[in-house]
Amino acid sequence: MSTDAIFRSSLSTLLVEIFDGPPGAEAFILNPKDPGLARQMESISAETASTRPMPGQTTIAAHLDHVLYGLTLLNRWADGEENPWATADWSASWKRTVVNEAQWKDLCGRFRDGAARWKKTVATRTDWNPLTACGAIASCAHTAYHLGAIRQILAAMNANTAPT
Repeated sequence: MSTDAIFRSSLSTLLVEIFDGPPGAEAFILNPKDPGLARQMESISAETASTRPMPGQTTIAAHLDHVLYGLTLLNRWADGEENPWATADWSASWKRTVVNEAQWKDLCGRFRDGAARWKKTVATRTDWNPLTACGAIASCAHTAYHLGAIRQILAAMNANTAPT
């Protein structure tokens, strides 16, 4: 197996794990049987996604919208746009903090679609160089970071609503 094939296969495995949960007995980032980001988001309500765990902190909806924005840029690049990051407005990706049920369902669906497109790109791309490989690896780390942040928000909300 070539180095590019090993890289592509390994990164694909990690992206599947983060987005969809570990596909089998092996788990490199999450625990076995973890639902991954997509299923975790689909299991919570718009109200939960829109709740600030504490003043000054952002919401799960904002985190997911931010990750989706990053995936959108990656997918634009994969579609042939030379540098979609040149005009990226990352601050705008944090503005969707409150969603209703229809908006939340739509956001989760667009996230799942964007993740599927990116996973397909990584699984089929054959021409990696140091810049594109770093970007692809960063997409994995970036998503894992936000999955952890979302889990911390959920934990804080559970702590804040626990009986005293």
